[in-house]
Amino acid sequence: MMLIKSIVAGVAGSALLATVAFAQAPADKGDKMAPAASTAATSPSTYKGDWRASKVVGLSVYNDKNESVGSINDLLMDKEGAIKAVVIGVGGFLGVGEHLVAVPLDKVKFVNEPVAYTGASNTGSTTKSTTTTGAAPAAASSKPNPWYPDHAVFSATKDELKAMPEFKYSAE
Repeated sequence: MMLIKSIVAGVAGSALLATVAFAQAPADKGDKMAPAASTAATSPSTYKGDWRASKVVGLSVYNDKNESVGSINDLLMDKEGAIKAVVIGVGGFLGVGEHLVAVPLDKVKFVNEPVAYTGASNTGSTTKSTTTTGAAPAAASSKPNPWYPDHAVFSATKDELKAMPEFKYSAE
């Protein structure tokens, strides 16, 4: 009697395992979803020249005088996916006390090349370049990254940005 119970349990277990194996079988070649998935894939060259939004967030923002005024905290887009505004964080330390300002995307200029700063020359036989506090770093000799710009430019001083209405994320 015990042998029959063991055989029945073995057959039932095998049937359950076979059911799981069939459930994991690959989809039929005639599946309607397969063509949609293959047409969604694109070649890497399709996006050549486009920037990664994850790399744009965090970029340094300078004004027309190459003075650092803040950094990009966020990108705001409409429901169709078009970026409409750039949220710039001004002041603060590590995000604490930072003043957020939303500005229209068309008012922000993105630059691929690093900021070239030629400081004032000192008098004397040797010339040294000096930088003012908050000035952009000297240009690096590296090649620009094709997936994101080097920095952004917005025509305002830190004080002018701090005087703008603060951007707050609405809960509505």
